[in-house]
Amino acid sequence: MGRKLPPFAAVRAFEATARHMSVKAAADELCLTPSAVSHQIKALEGFLDTQLFERWGNRIALTLTGEAYAGKLTHLLDAFIEETEAVRAAPQTVRVLSTPGFAARWLVPRLPRLEFASDIRLRVSNGAPSLDFATNDADVVIQWSDRPTPGLRVEPLMASARYPVISPALRERENVRHPKDLLRLTLFYDETDDAWPEWFAAAGLAGADLPPGPTYPNCELATTMVEQHQGVSLAYDAMVRGTIASGRLQRLFDTTTPPMSIYAIACPETRADDPRIAAFRHWLRAEAAAEGIMPQQLHEAAE
Repeated sequence: MGRKLPPFAAVRAFEATARHMSVKAAADELCLTPSAVSHQIKALEGFLDTQLFERWGNRIALTLTGEAYAGKLTHLLDAFIEETEAVRAAPQTVRVLSTPGFAARWLVPRLPRLEFASDIRLRVSNGAPSLDFATNDADVVIQWSDRPTPGLRVEPLMASARYPVISPALRERENVRHPKDLLRLTLFYDETDDAWPEWFAAAGLAGADLPPGPTYPNCELATTMVEQHQGVSLAYDAMVRGTIASGRLQRLFDTTTPPMSIYAIACPETRADDPRIAAFRHWLRAEAAAEGIMPQQLHEAAE
């Protein structure tokens, strides 16, 4: 059943009159005539089937019922105004800070599927994105790993195994057919969480003498160099699926490293339920879930 509410215009007329204890002052506030205000109050008394004011000529006084009702209405209307102003003042954009790789290889290609994609303001960080929301000019940060941080809502977003990737041109030129072929090529190493020794061990080449190669501060730089036919990197499956599908990269071999959590969504705990931020968080997780790369999904698959 629908709510049986009194006419809002009548509620406003009564509350303003009770607050000013003057029909004329209420009429001035509401830009109505005193006669119209009196008519609205009568309509409310009819709806409630009770008297709200005592009247003696031009003088009025609240009845006990009217006094109690007016106090509650003032409180409710104040709260209503406060919530309305909060919605009006809320930013219509969602400011997102992430790593270059996440932005270019995962987020941007999917943004057209987001209903309010035009309201996303995306910035990338050369290093680890700052989690200091007082200074980072962001509403949401896509952080590396899912480590908890006091005062922030951190939600695991993505986990991934790794495997080598190469450009089609380099693979053909170097006739790469077996894992041992990589030992004569340039390998790109990650400054953080490099896993080449683990991968070679899983491929049956434990303790192999790994060739020298440059070390990059993030996997995106290494992947970009692979696209330039300069060598081979150990890429995260979740990040390069689209690039492989496009033909710019090729996966090498079936061997992978164990999946690990690589990205999480972080935002201030106090703003986690803001409608736009919550909607963006939900969309990110839905996209990751659709691809089967949520950490929990990979954990369940391993079991």
